Amino acid sequence: MTEEKPNPKQTSPDAHWHKGRCHCGRVQFEVRAPADVTLSRCNCSICQMSGFLHLIVGAEDFRLLTGTDNLTTYTFNTHTARHMFCRTCGIKPFYRPRSHPDGWSVNFNCVTKTGFERIVIEDFDGQNWEESIGGLLARD
Repeated sequence: MTEEKPNPKQTSPDAHWHKGRCHCGRVQFEVRAPADVTLSRCNCSICQMSGFLHLIVGAEDFRLLTGTDNLTTYTFNTHTARHMFCRTCGIKPFYRPRSHPDGWSVNFNCVTKTGFERIVIEDFDGQNWEESIGGLLARD
């Protein structure tokens, strides 16, 4: 098991908890993030089809509030990433990413936008994941 290094972006003094949910509201969560965030927009098939904007956080920066029993999990390829969907509305508000298996990737589109001052979106070449992952990990 790999030891997860703290993410200074999420543990900075201006980080605070933001609420998020799926479309129907049965799955609700909180994510801790600073006022300035950098998101990843991935061009792999599942991210493109679902419109996922990645806010990657450590396990300590994510809290599932409701809906554990309403989540279903989908895996494919290496079965490392655990994509979690609401059984009712089909939205994927977060998942365990292959790149950060001890953390979470939160769909920023499911997060309430209050409290953010600067949002930067960087592209990630998920179609060529093996060649591109080093650049994503270097951002941490």
